[in-house]
Amino acid sequence: MRTETPQRGVLTALLLLLSTHAYGASMKQPDIKLNPNPRMRYEITATVKGAPGAFERIEGHIDYKVVNGACVPLTPISGATVEPQTQVPVVFERAGDNIFKGEIYVDRIQDEDYFGLGVCHWTVVGATADFHHGEVNFSPAIYHDDILAQKSVIRYFSERSYERSTRPRIDIGSMSPSDFTNAGAIFSITLKAVEKIQ
Repeated sequence: MRTETPQRGVLTALLLLLSTHAYGASMKQPDIKLNPNPRMRYEITATVKGAPGAFERIEGHIDYKVVNGACVPLTPISGATVEPQTQVPVVFERAGDNIFKGEIYVDRIQDEDYFGLGVCHWTVVGATADFHHGEVNFSPAIYHDDILAQKSVIRYFSERSYERSTRPRIDIGSMSPSDFTNAGAIFSITLKAVEKIQ
């Protein structure tokens, strides 16, 4: 079972703190705009296999970031470049037994000169499906290269993690059944990306 570790939590908090300082009083927070005419549309299909029970809700999100740091001013204190990032919700709807579909746009964020240093170009980091059971969020993700290549990504989860649902945590799963001591007591969630021609 792979879960959010304390070290990962500390790192996440540190990155959030750095981002807060980077876009503090000395540096304006960009007014991130949505692309009014996105064209790169992909359908993400999430298929659950062998889960020991149902999920109370299925949500999702897609993360974007700026890829050309030269368009972003240096932070006042450290002199580092902190590329802006943003997140957009993804609605997953039931499409069959244990099958859920959602749509994303790779070009959903508007490329624009946000800081007066040239046009910032946005790209997808990855899309995540969040399967909630009790206090656990089973959270498989599919990332940029696999989305554009229209690949399938399988994440495996422990049935024990599902059963122990009273402790709040994020379970990102594992890439291989062999990572579990009891490979017979696991379930999987597959994410597949397919381009939808406009």
